[in-house]
Amino acid sequence: MERSNKTIRTCKRGHQYERSSDCPICPICERERKPDQEFMSLLSAPARRALENIGITSLDELATYSEKEILKLHGMGPASMPKLKSVLHEAGLSFKL
Repeated sequence: MERSNKTIRTCKRGHQYERSSDCPICPICERERKPDQEFMSLLSAPARRALENIGITSLDELATYSEKEILKLHGMGPASMPKLKSVLHEAGLSFKL
């Protein structure tokens, strides 16, 4: 049998969770802070954090970046781009060229 290298951790808010990587993010806290609306709710947690880490919280701010710049962000994957393009288009915006 393979031995699991998961460890039980406790976050600052007291949630206990298992993790096999050195990622410090508590999955319970992440689920609780997922936005209910806006374009951020369409994204995975890593993609949402990638945008938040550079200060993007609105579509207007997102539109000041190119697709290439957004794809370079750690946590942003190609699956997020069609969602972002769609919400920008619906708002009459687009990525910077």
